[in-house]
Amino acid sequence: MTAAADPAPLGRASPWTARARAAGDRLRTAGRISAYAGRRARTVLAPRLAIVSGLGWLVLAAAAGSAVVGFVLGWQEFVYLAITLAAGLILAAAFVFGRGSYDVLIELTPRRVTAGDRALGRMVVANAGQKRSAPSRMELPVGAGLAEFVIGPLQPGAEHEELFAIPTNRRAVIVAGPAVSVRGDQLGLLRRALRWTDPVELFVHPVTTPLAPSAAGLIRDLEGETTKTVVNSDISFHALRPYQPGDPLRNVHWRTTARTGQLMVRQFEETRRSRLTIVFDDAKTHWASDDEFELGVSIMASLAGQVLRDGNRVSVVSEARELRTRTVTTMLDDSCRLERVSSAFRTVREMARDVTAQLPDPSVVIVIGGSRTPVGGIRGVQRLFGSEVQTLGFRADPGGATRLDVIRGLRIGTVGALDDLGRLVRRLS
Repeated sequence: MTAAADPAPLGRASPWTARARAAGDRLRTAGRISAYAGRRARTVLAPRLAIVSGLGWLVLAAAAGSAVVGFVLGWQEFVYLAITLAAGLILAAAFVFGRGSYDVLIELTPRRVTAGDRALGRMVVANAGQKRSAPSRMELPVGAGLAEFVIGPLQPGAEHEELFAIPTNRRAVIVAGPAVSVRGDQLGLLRRALRWTDPVELFVHPVTTPLAPSAAGLIRDLEGETTKTVVNSDISFHALRPYQPGDPLRNVHWRTTARTGQLMVRQFEETRRSRLTIVFDDAKTHWASDDEFELGVSIMASLAGQVLRDGNRVSVVSEARELRTRTVTTMLDDSCRLERVSSAFRTVREMARDVTAQLPDPSVVIVIGGSRTPVGGIRGVQRLFGSEVQTLGFRADPGGATRLDVIRGLRIGTVGALDDLGRLVRRLS
């Protein structure tokens, strides 16, 4: 009988398992080396390959394909075509060599305008080198457009100035720059761009309308509004109660204490300084058109701007962003970035609850939406903040009738034209 092979001792891997683990380790090491080599290759080659345009890659592919067909099938015509295309790429390479030395300045005058006002730009190119510069071409993106300027030869220290107009017919943040110098052939096979400036922003503010100071009484901010909440320290006296451990001694009413023989302390009604919160409904489905959205932004900017000019506090929030409201200018700058969004919330109430969660408690809430913003959504916001907070609604409806509707105590103003906003606010006060 043949003796059975002794099994591998417990806790010791078989030779096959050890070999498999070693092979796996080698593969993982090779994979890490390959990934590192690939990243290094992309870092080194990407800037150099970026000069080849889409047309250049097409010509290169056509040259390679023609060469293969010509040599495999013996067709000399394809060989000649491949040589011609390759020669074109080689000649194009001569146009990308060389580099100028420039100081480039981009100025926008003014940096902030109202939609429809005129804005001008100025680009100054100076030769910062020690030799006469060769002719070059400058490209300057302006918003969605692209301005191209031909810069002639410049002596050392010489300057070349270009002026350009910026369209400001709609509210936006228009980015001018960066300015780049472009070298390349006339066919556009190769293109090398060098960046000389950083982008410069032009703020095209929404159109606003003047409102009466303090919005004709919408915001009251003297010593605050008294609420029904009873607190231990405030301005408005409410009542006396027996002393409890931990009460501050400064609140002890000593005359009553001496008369009753028991420590009595003051209670106060909480007073709240008026603070306005504007909830801007930017859900795409609640706006019928771009013009309606622009009217809504103008309503918001007019109300918030007047409150800030009166020295009161205001928070402006939408689903996409919270606007900075330290000054009127910062508020208008941020309003330029408002856009319609695909809402992640089912109702306006859900959106308002989420975007106001980190804000101080308001005394007045204004909901601004489009003609498709449901009245039930505005009422939901009213229920969210409770009866102690005054809630108002504004809906933009360009071309419609400006009116004020009162629905179960909730006042909702419909604005057909921005010029009607002041009259509507006076009716709301």
